[in-house]
Amino acid sequence: MRKFLIGILLLGTLGLKAQYGSLNEILNRLEQRKGINQHLENVNIDNKKFVFIKDEADHTERDFIIIKGNNATYVEVFDDKATGESSSNVFTGDVIRKKNIISLRADLLENKKIPMPVTKTLLLTQQDNILYLIDVNTRDRWIDEASYSTKKAK
Repeated sequence: MRKFLIGILLLGTLGLKAQYGSLNEILNRLEQRKGINQHLENVNIDNKKFVFIKDEADHTERDFIIIKGNNATYVEVFDDKATGESSSNVFTGDVIRKKNIISLRADLLENKKIPMPVTKTLLLTQQDNILYLIDVNTRDRWIDEASYSTKKAK
């Protein structure tokens, strides 16, 4: 009887460990999808262009972030649906990267100093070999243009 109870206890422990292992693996995959548990410190984002497109009822907004070294360019393009006209704003500034977090501060609007700089805090993530920047405050997703272009071409 004693051996039987020890056997059941041993099998129960092994089953619990197997459940914990699979549960832990599922949580790791979910964290990777959200971008929390990714180690992308070695991914080079120099000379990368990230795109964000937002379609509103009266206009379409296309935003670009171009990173070159410690410098960044942030471009806003607004397409008015009623008139078909486009307008743009070109901001320049700097970028700081710490692990997967990228901080953008653009304090020049078309080479003129502005009193309130445009700031963005972005999380670098990767899903299906496509790089994304996720705005920490708004949850907007910026896709790497090179990744998008190759996926679209296929």
